[in-house]
Amino acid sequence: MKLSIQSVKEHGKLEKERIILKALENVDIGSYMIADTTYIDEEQVSNKLRHTFWLPDVKVNKDDLIVIYTKIGNESIKKNKSGSKTYFFYWELGRTIWNQEEDAAAIFLVDSWVSKKV
Repeated sequence: MKLSIQSVKEHGKLEKERIILKALENVDIGSYMIADTTYIDEEQVSNKLRHTFWLPDVKVNKDDLIVIYTKIGNESIKKNKSGSKTYFFYWELGRTIWNQEEDAAAIFLVDSWVSKKV
């Protein structure tokens, strides 16, 4: 896994709720999806994914940060003093998703997939 979940900040507050990911290596983040779920117990998460966000096809470098707000907004990039970048994306849900103690954030590497129109 070339991305890690750093934290979920300001959960339950729509204007500030966000998940922060960090690139552990140079990577195209478009192969990753995040989701909110819940814990079944202290070490196991549920298989019920409530909301998912497929990251856009963007190449980031090691140590770059990816911040995904649950609110509506406009994508942007900020250059950090360290030389790394922070990428800002928006889930555009218009409501909070991490607002219960049992909530969990999960990240998935999706190497391949197929779809069919129904």
